[in-house]
Amino acid sequence: MPSRKALGAKGERMAAEFLRRRGFEIIERNFRFNRGEIDLIARKGKLIVFCEVKTRRSSTFGSGEEAVDERKQDQIRKVAEGYIAERDIEGSDFRFDVLVIEMHGKSTRIRSIENAF
Repeated sequence: MPSRKALGAKGERMAAEFLRRRGFEIIERNFRFNRGEIDLIARKGKLIVFCEVKTRRSSTFGSGEEAVDERKQDQIRKVAEGYIAERDIEGSDFRFDVLVIEMHGKSTRIRSIENAF
């Protein structure tokens, strides 16, 4: 069984491929600002999407979207604000998505929650 870190990295790779197949360009991976991080930042035209990826092998500790609580949402927003200021991209449209990767045995399911918060 892979470590949590390896599982998370695999989920992020799968999420990036999922977004690419939908016409997005991955412009950042694991963007850090202050003490926070955004897993994936993708672009499609003028739309910039900040993506939190949650990978789960089971629902023992809750669903992926449940892990993106109010505190986590605030942290992601602050990191996104830092990204926008650093890149000077204020003319774009922005969205916050959660991508949940569920791996159960040989079965994998990806759920995309657009405009999650």
